[in-house]
Amino acid sequence: MTAKTPFQPKKALVAEGGAMRGIFAAGVLDTFMEQNHQPFDLAIGVSAGSTNLIGYLAGDYRRNYQIITKHARSKRFMNVWRFLRGGHLCDVRWLWQASYRDTPLNVERYLQGPCPLWAVTTNADTGEAGYYRVTEANMHCVLPASCAIPLAYRDFIRINGAPMTDGGLADPIPVKRAYEQGARDITVILSHPLGYHEPQGHWLRALRPFFKEHPSLYDSLLAYPERYNQALAFIQKPPADCALRIIAPPSNFMVNSFTTDLSQLKIGYQLGCYHGLKHLYPHRQGRRESE
Repeated sequence: MTAKTPFQPKKALVAEGGAMRGIFAAGVLDTFMEQNHQPFDLAIGVSAGSTNLIGYLAGDYRRNYQIITKHARSKRFMNVWRFLRGGHLCDVRWLWQASYRDTPLNVERYLQGPCPLWAVTTNADTGEAGYYRVTEANMHCVLPASCAIPLAYRDFIRINGAPMTDGGLADPIPVKRAYEQGARDITVILSHPLGYHEPQGHWLRALRPFFKEHPSLYDSLLAYPERYNQALAFIQKPPADCALRIIAPPSNFMVNSFTTDLSQLKIGYQLGCYHGLKHLYPHRQGRRESE
């Protein structure tokens, strides 16, 4: 009789979104690459977290840094005047296509690697989360859709015919999803400092007129603060059989979702590198956080 293989809990890597706040995760993941740290069986990213993770899994060192500090600061991507004239505030399709063209992604290395990436989207018709394993065939739709902030990107990106938008609305920190997929050792890269809680967004009710054709998406938007804080509660008190490892920016992290100041972005990246190294070698004397 063949002996049964003992169950091996999966190791998962989860990356939160946060638009330009993703510069922190870019630093963390570059440090992981520098240190040849890739023990994961599963990766799940939402919004900017998904695009950061594809660069990491493809082994493209500093690709995410280049995209955030160059392409994402371009007026072709973020443009208030275009938005006021009825266009996109953040043109995620342009960002994906331009960065893919100018900063090539090692797709073959990702596809041949042991760790699949799942990206989170939100279905504009139902308001529910969609989870898609990223492949060569779907990445040009799935990854931009995961990052497409409603209203800031005025269209919906269709996946298998369904209109999709920013995955952060339906599942802002997909740590519970990783657990449900069998992961019992989960590393989470956050975009906000530890102790942060999403405030109740009473102001979101003012956006109702913009969602007349997508009432379920509006309901999902209203539920966002509660979903975010539920994910934080899971992180703070995970199930007894789950080991959680959290990497978060420090309390003085200055980058917000729409920061374009290059000096602040560079500091945010350096903080990510520092905290990535601190995560891997907690007892080593590292560089000062402010360097």
